[in-house]
Amino acid sequence: MGRSARRAWLIAPFCALLLGCGGSSDPLEETIEQAYPISPDADISITNLDGTVQIYGSKKPEFSLQAIKKAYTAARLNGISVNVSPKQNSISVKTVMPPAKNWSFSDRSGTVDYVVVVPQTSKISHLELKNGEILVTGLESGTVRATLGNGRLFVHNCFGDVHVIAATGALSLIYDWWNPRKFSAEARIVNGNAVAFIPGEASVHIMAEALNGKIDNDFNEQEERTGSTVSKVDVVVGESPKSEIRMNADDGTIKIVEVNP
Repeated sequence: MGRSARRAWLIAPFCALLLGCGGSSDPLEETIEQAYPISPDADISITNLDGTVQIYGSKKPEFSLQAIKKAYTAARLNGISVNVSPKQNSISVKTVMPPAKNWSFSDRSGTVDYVVVVPQTSKISHLELKNGEILVTGLESGTVRATLGNGRLFVHNCFGDVHVIAATGALSLIYDWWNPRKFSAEARIVNGNAVAFIPGEASVHIMAEALNGKIDNDFNEQEERTGSTVSKVDVVVGESPKSEIRMNADDGTIKIVEVNP
C-alpha cells in the first residue's frame, strides 16, 4: 500500500467519527411552521443556542413562526426540539438540543434558524441567542430585550423600550426614519464594535461611552472635531427631544452615523 493510500485509509475513519454514523458533508434540514392568534401587546420569549433569530413587526394580531433545523446526521436532527408554548397574552419558544456524549468525536452539530412575525406592539421580553445573528425590525412600540453571546445583533426601526447586549461581535441600531414618539434604546457590547445610524431630522438625546476604545460621532459640532480621540459623548440632536439613545462598548469602538444629513 502506497503512502497516499495509507493516508486516505487513516483519514476516512477519522472523518466518519467527526460526522457520526450516516453523516454527510451537507447538513440535513427540517422546517417547522406554526401560527397562533395573540393579543397586540403579547409577551414573547425566544431562546436559541446556535443559528439565527429574525423578528419582524406586523399589523396582524398573529404570531407566525418558521423554524429551520439543520444537522449533519438524522439522529442529531431528530433530537433537536422546538418547544412552543402559546397563550392568548404570551408565547414562549425554546430550542432544546440533545445532550452531548462524553466522547470527543460524537456528533454535536445542530442549528436552528427562526423567522418570526409578531404584532408591531409586542413585548419581546426575552430574546437570547448563544451564537449567531439576531435581527429585530419594525416594532412600532413595545419592548425589545435581547442578549447575544457571539455574533451580530441588529435592531432596525424599533421605537419602543430597547435593551440589547452582545458579548462578542458587532451591534447595530438602525433608524431609516424618525418617529417623534417618546422611546429609549440602550445598547451595550462587551468586546466588539457598535454603530448607530440616525436620521439627520431626528430629535434625540445621545449618550455613548467607549471604555477602552473611541467614538466617531457625526453629530459633533464642526468646531468640536479636533481629530483627538473621543471616548465619551453626550449630545442633543434636534429640539426638545423626547427620546434617548445610550450606547456602551467595553472593548471596541462606537460609531454614530448621520443618515441623510
